[in-house]
Amino acid sequence: MSKQLTGRVAIITGANQGLGLEIARKYIEAGASLMLCARNKDLLDAVSGELAALAGPEQTVRSMAADVSCEADVAAVSDATLEAFGACHILVNNAGIYGPKGEIETVDWADWVRAMEINVFGSILMCRALLPHFKTQQYGKIIQLSGGGATNPLPRISAYAASKAAIVRFAETLAEEVRGTGIDVNCIAPGALNTRMLDEVLEAGPEKVGQAFYERSLKQKQTGGAPIETGAGLAVFLASAASDGITAKLISAVWDNWEHWPEHLEELSSSDAYTLRRIAGRDRGLVWGDK
Repeated sequence: MSKQLTGRVAIITGANQGLGLEIARKYIEAGASLMLCARNKDLLDAVSGELAALAGPEQTVRSMAADVSCEADVAAVSDATLEAFGACHILVNNAGIYGPKGEIETVDWADWVRAMEINVFGSILMCRALLPHFKTQQYGKIIQLSGGGATNPLPRISAYAASKAAIVRFAETLAEEVRGTGIDVNCIAPGALNTRMLDEVLEAGPEKVGQAFYERSLKQKQTGGAPIETGAGLAVFLASAASDGITAKLISAVWDNWEHWPEHLEELSSSDAYTLRRIAGRDRGLVWGDK
């Protein structure tokens, strides 16, 4: 891999396992320096050492245990990054949880709210903390992890579905707020990954997540799921200069031809393709439903 991120500093949340860790590895390979954060300090310390061993002489890997839903923790991560590196160029909002599984009237309400706090408020707090710096330097890349919950109903996993749809619309809105400032904001749908979150679904069982979703998840476990490196590769692309000007998009790592999008930048910028939008009757050939 070419050193596309040489001289860049990235904050990656939820970086101690799964996709967050894979993105961190790819960023190291691409030349970036990293500030990693996650709630589990022991696991975070272990992977930080592993990544530091892969870093070149001009790269640094730092880590800090933090809960992104806690405003004080977020401020501490932001301040520590700017103090250690003098700048930050990339924010990867990867931290997220499924939340409770089951019918909405039966799940624990505090657990449902907690999922929203981490998946939605946590990402927004990280953006709030870094935006003043990004605006001052007139450059920044905000990369938001999304998922199938943003574009499809997920019965019995409602907190996850609602939070992922909400954070995509926030990212689209933020992209418009900062348009013209040199800050790009995009969302990644990495595909169905075989990570700890899949294991959670299987452990919950069909009585909690529904028979159809359980069987689909079981098949995914058996067949391997989407390649985790594909989502991480998209995260490298969106952090690099190659994607400059691509903003306000929800991008499928697996299904979209994103490597060639820079060739169509003007068309992308003037289109609502690859965004969350309402489907009207006319879009599906229903002539009776629209005025």
